[in-house]
Amino acid sequence: MSSGKQGQERSFWDTKTQQFHGGQDWKMCGDRFVEDFSVTTNGLGTPVKALEAAADSLKTCDHYPPADQEPARSSLAQFLWPDTHDRNHGRLILGNGASELIDLVIRQAPGETWKPGPWSVQYKEYERSAKTSGRRILEASTEERASLVCLVNPCNPTGDYLTWEEVVAWIRQHALPGAVVIVDESMQLWHSPGFREDSLASHPDLASTLLAEDGLQLYVIHSWTKIWSCTGLRLGSVVTPSAQHTQALRRVQVPWSVNTPALAFLDAVVRDTEYMNQTWELTPVWRVQLIDRLVDLSSRLPGPAWEMHGKPFLSWVWVDVKEESLADRLVHLAREAGVPVRSGRPGYEQPTFVRVAVRESGKVDHLIQAWESLLN
Repeated sequence: MSSGKQGQERSFWDTKTQQFHGGQDWKMCGDRFVEDFSVTTNGLGTPVKALEAAADSLKTCDHYPPADQEPARSSLAQFLWPDTHDRNHGRLILGNGASELIDLVIRQAPGETWKPGPWSVQYKEYERSAKTSGRRILEASTEERASLVCLVNPCNPTGDYLTWEEVVAWIRQHALPGAVVIVDESMQLWHSPGFREDSLASHPDLASTLLAEDGLQLYVIHSWTKIWSCTGLRLGSVVTPSAQHTQALRRVQVPWSVNTPALAFLDAVVRDTEYMNQTWELTPVWRVQLIDRLVDLSSRLPGPAWEMHGKPFLSWVWVDVKEESLADRLVHLAREAGVPVRSGRPGYEQPTFVRVAVRESGKVDHLIQAWESLLN
């Protein structure tokens, strides 16, 4: 990447103290902006009723939000556990995005070593927090077990996915006895209407079993800002191993970390079943259409064919275009056309990759037209 492009990225990030994260390039587009393909948010956009609830809640912004996060926390518990929410409610904490909760769990975790999931690369916020807490970073490929392991499943950005049984097997193989285990299921919501069946959070006896048999503390984290396209509101949650673990985290959590509009949004959006049904219906269709367009464009360009990565239900495609210079060029052209994509170079250190969000075909037209200029 040229120094000029790096300079643009640094205008949003202090590279000496902050971990690079996507989602900022749209600001560089100005009046040219059409659609943000750089973030893995839901292609349907923000749910209207929930957005209206958040806006209406601003009328009470002269009051503190509820310290117990209610009724939003109970509403989310009912969404996660329709039949057992009373049993599991005490294991749930809301946070200012998943990032707050990632840091909260990692800072209080014992031990000295950290290990990521088995992927070539995963969401970097876990590694950032592990480094700032002074841990020794292990490579995913090593056999050494760690006192803190973090697995992002489905993996953002690679699109890899393990079933819940495979996740448990991996945990037992790579975590030391007594370890803290974090599994990030933020993108698992796209799986299908039966997503709960393949979620660790939906197996209530699993956490207690791991704790009793291996001393493993299992935390399941969700970022809700992608599935409901509300990244500016900052909404996350963590399911802890037990009510006692919840209390321990709450003691060190900053009070009122989730603001009034975010709580109102969450309380409303979990009841929007039509939105979720449309998500499960349309996302796989739009993703196939996007891949077809990318494959066609690749076939008309000189050089190796592009490789498409990720499960069919996901809200993005991880694209290996095989050449670093081409990836840089694609990122630049997309930004100039007002349809930014995520470069794999900064943060992920995958310079031949770009990540493209799934969007409906009319918006994809703008991206493909921008990239077809390479044919001239």
